[in-house]
Amino acid sequence: MFGIPGKQAVTMTPRAATQIARLMDKGGHTGLRIGVKKGGCAGMEYTMDYVDQADPHDEVVEQDGARILIAPMAQMFLFGTEIDYEVSLLESGFKFKNPNVVDACGCGESIKFDESLASR
Repeated sequence: MFGIPGKQAVTMTPRAATQIARLMDKGGHTGLRIGVKKGGCAGMEYTMDYVDQADPHDEVVEQDGARILIAPMAQMFLFGTEIDYEVSLLESGFKFKNPNVVDACGCGESIKFDESLASR
């Protein structure tokens, strides 16, 4: 929908692709849908949900057995994002490196996009 021919909407690091493929296999899911919603102190939050059936308007990104589906309304906010999976002593989880984010809260769970994206 908002893509550039020959370029994936989002990319995954090998660690993220491995973890997503593992989650898909464990639950027997078709993929993982990512999106954004209003919330948090900076205004927006990422969402991740298991998917058993793709929506025909989802952008689909596949890599090394992992499948990400991007909700139509989130595509313009997520284009160019790299998804990583990090493990530390205190926590583990997916991290989004998104060039469209202009601000984030201190904990990193809530983000703010350039307001011009919403008007496109």
